[in-house]
Amino acid sequence: MKSTKSDVRENNNKKQENLALHTEDSTGQPMTTNTGLLVNNDTSSLKAGERGPSLLEDFYLREKITHFDHERIPERVVHARGVAAHGYFQAYDSSFSKYTQAKFLTDPSRQTPVFLRFSTVAGSRGSSDLARDVRGFSIKFYTEEGIFDMVGNNMPVFFIQDAIKFPDLIHAVKPEPLNEIPQAASAHDTFWDFISLTPEAMHMIMWVMSDRALPRSLRMMDGFGVHTYRFVNEEGKATFVKFHFKPTLGVHSVAWDEAQKISGKDPDFHRRDLHEAIEAGAYPEWEFGVQLVAQEDEHKFDFDLLDPTKLIPEELVPVQPIGKLVLNRNPDNYFAETEQVAFHPGHVVPGIDFTNDPLLQGRLFSYTDTQLTRLGGPNFQEIPINRPLNTVHNNQRDGHMRQQINQGKTSYHPNTVGGGCPFQAMMKDGGFKHFEERVEGSKIRARSKSFMDFFSQATMFFNSMSEPEQSHLVDALRFELGKVDIQDIRNRMVGLLTFVDKTLARRVAEGLGMDVPEPQQPVNHQLGADANPKDYEPVFKKPAVEKSAALSMANTAKDSIKTRQVAFLAAGCVDADSLASVKKALEAEGAVVRVVAPHNGFIKDSAGKQIKVDQSFLTAASVLVDAVYVPAGQKSVTALLNEPDAIHFINEAYRHCKAIAADGEGADLIKATYVGAKLNNKAGNDAVAGIVIGNGGNDLSAAFIDAIKQHRFWQREKKDKIPA
Repeated sequence: MKSTKSDVRENNNKKQENLALHTEDSTGQPMTTNTGLLVNNDTSSLKAGERGPSLLEDFYLREKITHFDHERIPERVVHARGVAAHGYFQAYDSSFSKYTQAKFLTDPSRQTPVFLRFSTVAGSRGSSDLARDVRGFSIKFYTEEGIFDMVGNNMPVFFIQDAIKFPDLIHAVKPEPLNEIPQAASAHDTFWDFISLTPEAMHMIMWVMSDRALPRSLRMMDGFGVHTYRFVNEEGKATFVKFHFKPTLGVHSVAWDEAQKISGKDPDFHRRDLHEAIEAGAYPEWEFGVQLVAQEDEHKFDFDLLDPTKLIPEELVPVQPIGKLVLNRNPDNYFAETEQVAFHPGHVVPGIDFTNDPLLQGRLFSYTDTQLTRLGGPNFQEIPINRPLNTVHNNQRDGHMRQQINQGKTSYHPNTVGGGCPFQAMMKDGGFKHFEERVEGSKIRARSKSFMDFFSQATMFFNSMSEPEQSHLVDALRFELGKVDIQDIRNRMVGLLTFVDKTLARRVAEGLGMDVPEPQQPVNHQLGADANPKDYEPVFKKPAVEKSAALSMANTAKDSIKTRQVAFLAAGCVDADSLASVKKALEAEGAVVRVVAPHNGFIKDSAGKQIKVDQSFLTAASVLVDAVYVPAGQKSVTALLNEPDAIHFINEAYRHCKAIAADGEGADLIKATYVGAKLNNKAGNDAVAGIVIGNGGNDLSAAFIDAIKQHRFWQREKKDKIPA
């Protein structure tokens, strides 16, 4: 049974109250030094005479400059560019208590505070939001039993199977060390050299070269835990679990040409989009679900559950919804919260435990080690954004930036001087206990033979995609490998693609102007020097599921235009009813309308009303909106016909397959563009998909809304790519 608002406990406010203790607003307050001393001159340093030397005794100058010199911390080695928001998670009901004792997942009366950080992976903090890249999707759950961190991505699999290769992967994808080029891009020799020698990465390469790597918004992408974890219930029974977050707005992307242009027009596109949506009250929401596999079914699949390069097709194990995750508050300070938040996959609560996934096992070490360097020492969990809801009691003391002031004589256990406190908790009282798993075997540096299937799921992913998605993936590989200078690397990569799909390999090879190399047995260069290659030969088999509907973005939700950005192209004397009626209809459905005109300020409509201009053509761009509308009004349209940027705006929107509408005389502007030629083309309906022409604003609103819901009309790409 779902909880009602009256059932919700007030613990969701605890984290906000905790942060409020450390939040200051300087409005109306006098300036002070860091010790609280009032400052009466912040513009001049202390000197010996007006033109004399500065004096060493100027403690305020030294404090201010010293703080400035040290206000940057090392950026993250990966996931450096990020944005985050506060929110909450709430379970739908208590039905999953038979699988896990994690109370935040089984108590529908709880609202658990969360902090979710999105990020790109390869780029620096100053790179673009629209790089072709994996997106981090990491959530800090502030549960009453402690912190649970889900350190995830927007893709369910990964490049490598063992954490020992993670430094090599990142070194390969980062800018090349001789010249620090290219930034936030995988299209270069070292990355593809590594991938061409690492066939286990082929499934992930399909994802990264797909449209999933170019999300339209952070609010419109999936989240995955990547690894296989365990749920453990009150009786100690374990169940394997995979974590899924599905956005209620659906999963949508941008085109590659569009992504490149957005990077120039607004490199903060995703960050701005998230911030503005939350400020407007259009709170991003995901449904949290799980795939559950009984312990006794661990080996029933034709892939290994512990292999992080594999997913469980939803046709084999459906995703069961547990609850919803909502983001409803922006951070107060980027550095204090978003930059200092420290995630760690080892932060778990009773009811959630690890498996022997070799990538996960390595991450359990790596994250602590990283935070020690980045945040200055072992007390990084005392930073307000990282603090748990429940008070910390242990015998860990001192260290750099210690904030907790411990009382009492003892800092050891066991003790009698302190009455044995802090004492160990019984399991029945919430004490954490690892799942008891029998483990035995010889010490060995090796991979399980069950990890040697490198291609079947890559094939499944490619087969599952719609025709436009497959074409985009082919173009992505052509672009990436077209940037590779060493021909031998290209040959190895196209050779590996033949094991995924021969047609895919042929299409990529054609774009590179090369023949498909004769397929050879791929060598797994991940093996140790003493390994017998015959013991670790790749396994070639058909995927257990030929096509999985959940893997195609064509099957995502297309039932809403909430938060969609729609540009209204207008000038003076725009038809009042044509503008107002469509604006009203779109905003009623949750869309955001932005009036774009030849100049800033205001324009007058045909009724003499002042219409605020949101952007001029100088600052606006079609790549920053989801759809375009041209209202009626002869004088307005005549002015736009003399505006080259208006013509380009429509051409570019058409090229990127967006919905375009025009009313009355507004159709004349459409006819003056390249799109007009398509409207007169008798090649069939595909040529005009997503174009809505009306004779009155109310007549076209419903059709325009339906077109925007479709997100894109990718079938246009088959006809041609117009000059824009």
